[in-house]
Amino acid sequence: MPDYGHDLLFGVFLPPLAARADDVLRMARLTDELGLDLLTVQDHPYQPAFLDTWTLLSVIAAQTRRVRVSPNVANLPLRPPAVLARSAASLDILSGGRVELGLGAGGFWDPVVAMGGPRRDPGEAVAALEEAIRVMRTLWTPGRTERIEGSHYRLAGAKSGPYPVHPIGIWLGAAKPRMLRLVGRLADGWMPSSPWAPPSALAELNRTIDEAAVAAGRAPSDIRRLYNLGEEFSAQQLAELALSEGMSGFIAMLDLDDEKALHRFAEETAPAVREIVAAHRSGTPVAVNQAFDVLPTPDDGRRLTRVTLWDESARPSAPKPEGPVEYSAAGRAQAQHLIEVHDHLRAELAQLRDLIGQVASGVVDAGEARSHINTMTMRQNNWTLGAYCESYCRVLTMHHTAEDALLFPQLRRKEPGLAPVVGRLEQEHHAIAGVLERVDAALVTLAADPTRVDELREAVDILTDALLSHLSYEERQLVEPLARLGIRI
Repeated sequence: MPDYGHDLLFGVFLPPLAARADDVLRMARLTDELGLDLLTVQDHPYQPAFLDTWTLLSVIAAQTRRVRVSPNVANLPLRPPAVLARSAASLDILSGGRVELGLGAGGFWDPVVAMGGPRRDPGEAVAALEEAIRVMRTLWTPGRTERIEGSHYRLAGAKSGPYPVHPIGIWLGAAKPRMLRLVGRLADGWMPSSPWAPPSALAELNRTIDEAAVAAGRAPSDIRRLYNLGEEFSAQQLAELALSEGMSGFIAMLDLDDEKALHRFAEETAPAVREIVAAHRSGTPVAVNQAFDVLPTPDDGRRLTRVTLWDESARPSAPKPEGPVEYSAAGRAQAQHLIEVHDHLRAELAQLRDLIGQVASGVVDAGEARSHINTMTMRQNNWTLGAYCESYCRVLTMHHTAEDALLFPQLRRKEPGLAPVVGRLEQEHHAIAGVLERVDAALVTLAADPTRVDELREAVDILTDALLSHLSYEERQLVEPLARLGIRI
């Protein structure tokens, strides 16, 4: 199949779990912050565990700035097309033109009927979808509204409007031949999912769409092809799907807990696919970088205090490597080692916070303490709390000192473009050292007055915010250069 030449889109498919509404919105905001193009949500109105899709998309649009939103796909039997058209147009206006319309004919008929919807056989479902597209496009078109007398939907004098501020794409979720032919005749896009339309099947499915498009007097390139990814694909695989199968939208199905996968898709996979496809389209193919599988730890943006030690927006970024890159096993191991050291610091910080909470509440006894790891077995009083805090602060200081004295000079020497990043990391080390001194002072106070544990808690909260932000920033900037340059830590 050809490359239809569409611009590439990358997005996510999130489960709209009502019990985890805050997590859904958190992942939606992160999707927007990472610069992805699409945020899609499945639509099963009969599922009581799910948030209503249009309500959720409206809230997401209000909490984001640039990402487009779409149902994936809207359940037509339970969403009358005239109302759906006005809903989509209204949200498009309110969001500044950021709505697309994934649309499906339905399929789970028992729960649809249980919600008061119709039961349709396959032929009726396709006919209803075709009528619905006509109804929606009529209501989005200024001028006198035509009368529509369909077997399933009708317009009998309804006025058009409101009008979307950009041409909303109607992207159909389709699998069977009749639905695929409808895509070719009328739709703006096709939204298959890899679990039931694997890459090996795309050529034949696309052929059905293209033949129907040509028969209807359309060009096959009039139809965008978007692919819901049920498993993880490499950048090379997605680029090949774009160049040989005409797929131009890639939508990752993600769990609400998988921020690392979201970061990896947005920050590594999407840019690499764009680069490969752009190079091939320009006639100057480039070698594909060897897979880089060391994943920096993302910063979830959560903060415990309002204290800010630095302006995160002013942090410099490491330069991108030029040309094809090969990462040796030793280089990747060094990059992974940095993350492992940081993970140890994160785990120790979590233990420190837990220890302070238990001392403050007085709930720790000897039996419970024995169930913890050896370093935590003496958490019975403020003296051991102080010893543990002092030990942690000393280890953290040693880590930062080693980086400043040994690691950073090597990075500056081997890659001068990293100098702004290294300088910034050193500045943050000094700022964190000041927080460690505050923790130490709070320990001295606590030893003299056991009632003043809140001062220590506040100091450790500030340390937590600063340190977790710093470690994530350091990994984002240094993991790739460490692997590429082979610098030993």
